[in-house]
Amino acid sequence: MNELKKGSEKLLNAWAFYDWANSVYTLTIASSIFPIFYSALFVSQVDKMVPAFGMVFKSTALITYVTAFTFLIVAITSPILSGIADYVGNKKNFMKFFCYLGSAGCIGLYWFDIHPDRIHISLLFYFMGLIGYWGSLVFYNSYLPDIAFPEQQDSISAKGFSMGYFGSVLLLILNLAMVMKPNWFGFDISISQTITETGTDAQIAEALKEAKNSASFEAMKISFITVGLWWVLFSQYTFYILPKGVSKGGKVTKNVVFNGLKELKQVWIELKQNLRLKRYLLAFFVFSMAVQTIMLVAVYFGEEEIAWGDSEAKTLGLILSILMIQLVAILGAFLTSRASSKFGNIKTLIAINIFWVALCFYAFFMETPVQFYIGASFVGLVMGGVQSLARSTYSKFLPETEDTTSYFSFYDVAEKIGIVIGMGIFATIDQVTGSMRNAILFLVVFFVAGIVLLFRVPKDAISSINE
Repeated sequence: MNELKKGSEKLLNAWAFYDWANSVYTLTIASSIFPIFYSALFVSQVDKMVPAFGMVFKSTALITYVTAFTFLIVAITSPILSGIADYVGNKKNFMKFFCYLGSAGCIGLYWFDIHPDRIHISLLFYFMGLIGYWGSLVFYNSYLPDIAFPEQQDSISAKGFSMGYFGSVLLLILNLAMVMKPNWFGFDISISQTITETGTDAQIAEALKEAKNSASFEAMKISFITVGLWWVLFSQYTFYILPKGVSKGGKVTKNVVFNGLKELKQVWIELKQNLRLKRYLLAFFVFSMAVQTIMLVAVYFGEEEIAWGDSEAKTLGLILSILMIQLVAILGAFLTSRASSKFGNIKTLIAINIFWVALCFYAFFMETPVQFYIGASFVGLVMGGVQSLARSTYSKFLPETEDTTSYFSFYDVAEKIGIVIGMGIFATIDQVTGSMRNAILFLVVFFVAGIVLLFRVPKDAISSINE
């Protein structure tokens, strides 16, 4: 098909539709059902410890360390891959590769097991899903200035996040129904005839509860497959519409392979001449490490630190809280877009970061499900807004250039290294102190530093040249 013109509605909508396709990963795998599933694997253990890589880890610290390692790999490889993509003019194929890799990883989570003989292959599937999601975003984000004019970028970025929330919520509702009512979907919750005929009422009730828990556990595993299929199928429309790019011709040589790293160096040199962009990127680097860490560990925190009562109430409560976050985030992304239009991007980001500081202090003290629900609703309000606004602000601050991939590669590397630092610090505090509350409270440092740095961002490009 003929490539659509920049700024056309069909092209913008096709780009935003990838959020619909891939956001099911962040909701089901990263944020809700997988953390609950992972925690359920340790339900019979008092200390929740697991041997892996020749060491013994606290369960939450292990998954946090693996997550941090994955982001480190993304940070190292993305500039190399983006350099190749820029040269061959086909970043869409790289985006496809990571999409399919992530989808396969999600499906592979069906066989996740913490047995010492299987823990490493299980973590590999988790690694594949995570690297696939974030790897594809490197190229997805770099399309934004290519397909949208500056005045369109705030709104289409927010629209992408909103579409992602809607799509992921739809699938989560289906997965939630599977987990909570497995018999509706054909999962076996029957008990043996012997227990039915000879057991006491208490024994029968316990057997029924165990049968339902087993069926719910199987439903969680099936939900991972649905995520992989949803992601790969709905992404096809985006891949069909998005332009391939312009090839520079020639073979991919050693110089081309490392061209991405050279381009990052060149971007860094150019940043020194653009004070506004440099200072904004530093502020983003700092506050993003805290934002992303909270979003990646929120359910693990809720599972471990909140007094839910029993496992069924915990599962329902955690999933409902994540569902609420997604719904409120739609409103948050819209309100943030409106606020940025009225007050400016930087002032809005400062206000959002102040809100995050208050949420960290609140999280340190919350203990009951009701308190968790309240905290989750406020997290949702600022979660979508800070992501979409941070991305579009960077895009608007870019100088006039055709090499958007390199600039967004630099943006993504900064974000990923920030996540590695944030997750690494969080996991270490969790492992050493045995409490995720202490780790959450420490993230206040990053938000406060981010606020200070945002205040130092010049108001316009002219002032950034003169300073």
